[in-house]
Amino acid sequence: MLVMGVALGTMVTAVLQASGATIVMAIGLVNAGMLNLQQAFGVTMGACIGTTMTAQLVAFKLTDYIMGIVVIGYLMQVFAKRSRTRSLGMVILGFGILMTGMELMGMAMRPLAEMEWFAPFVVKIAEHPFMGLMLGLFGTVLMQSSSASIGIVIALALQRLISLEAALPIVLGANIGSATPAVLASITGTKTAQRLSLANVLFKVIGVTVAMLLLPQFESFIYWVTPGHSIAREIANAHTIFNIINTWVFMPVTAPF
Repeated sequence: MLVMGVALGTMVTAVLQASGATIVMAIGLVNAGMLNLQQAFGVTMGACIGTTMTAQLVAFKLTDYIMGIVVIGYLMQVFAKRSRTRSLGMVILGFGILMTGMELMGMAMRPLAEMEWFAPFVVKIAEHPFMGLMLGLFGTVLMQSSSASIGIVIALALQRLISLEAALPIVLGANIGSATPAVLASITGTKTAQRLSLANVLFKVIGVTVAMLLLPQFESFIYWVTPGHSIAREIANAHTIFNIINTWVFMPVTAPF
């Protein structure tokens, strides 16, 4: 049952491109008594994996084909007769708009290369990982989207403005910041919903703490699994691998946790 919950959370979030929305839905189901704590926690772990798909798609530079994706989604939504096809068109259109936003963010980052303060700032983040962690955390809390935060980091990487060493703490901080929507949604919920929110926060904090303590080894592992690829792919893979490993470690101990 736990494996099914993880798979469901992964698939739903990969489609919605928002782990916060999936986890908030899980909290709603817990409030309604349709899911117990352990089942819902499986969904939240899966959501953390599913949300990394945005970073992967950005790193693959699908923006080169984005106008075609937008047009296909629009035509399906407007002209399709079956409601299921129209819904699929809406998903494709939403994905196209999301990728367009990521492309615009990348273009907006280019002037940073000419600013004198930016390069020393990136060096300082690389030298002080906790600073990068806080930047990723609070940036995600403000934007309410880890995908947006990590999308910005990848956009900087594509412009060769940030190193993997500086990017990893920001990515880890964004993972903690993504727990905010669930915390807010559970405030007026049942005790079980609040426990789910707390479990989600602890799941992320414990995983990030271990990753920060092993940051040099984690960085070396990312280089090893992403040989010869761009830094954008390295950042996207780091985001995905962190959440897969964290879920894999927690799954056997979910019941006592």
